[in-house]
Amino acid sequence: MHSPTTHRKAFTLIELLLVIGIIAILASMVIIAINPTRQINAARDTQRRSDVQSILNAVYQWSIDNNGMITAIPDNVSTTGADNTWSQKICKSSYNPSSVTECTSLRMLSGTYLVSIPVDPSQPTGTGYSGYKIWKDASSRVTVAASGSLAISITTTR
Repeated sequence: MHSPTTHRKAFTLIELLLVIGIIAILASMVIIAINPTRQINAARDTQRRSDVQSILNAVYQWSIDNNGMITAIPDNVSTTGADNTWSQKICKSSYNPSSVTECTSLRMLSGTYLVSIPVDPSQPTGTGYSGYKIWKDASSRVTVAASGSLAISITTTR
């Protein structure tokens, strides 16, 4: 005698693998479209642009209020622009440089013109350097620069 065969409704292994494959393809397309690394880098570059503008505005407001340019801002002595010598780095507000050539202190801007000197979003915390650079040319035009995460240079001159 034959026992009656019971048929259960279920997915086969092939069907499950096919659905998992389709979900994996769709998930990878969404991750590529969103690209979180690019989004984070774009947000950091936006912050850098804002910081560069804030520093530049504070320098010019200080210059107007004090009838002259900040003497601590170094002159641009070479033609390499934002990648000029290390003496043009801007110190953090809390950092006291051991010499004037270590970094440019803009501490006089903190409090009145800026809450504190902005710090680059990807700058290590253990350094006294803010991540931004500043210099002026022969006609006292001030340039503030930052290196972006996408190997771009964010520079503003006024």
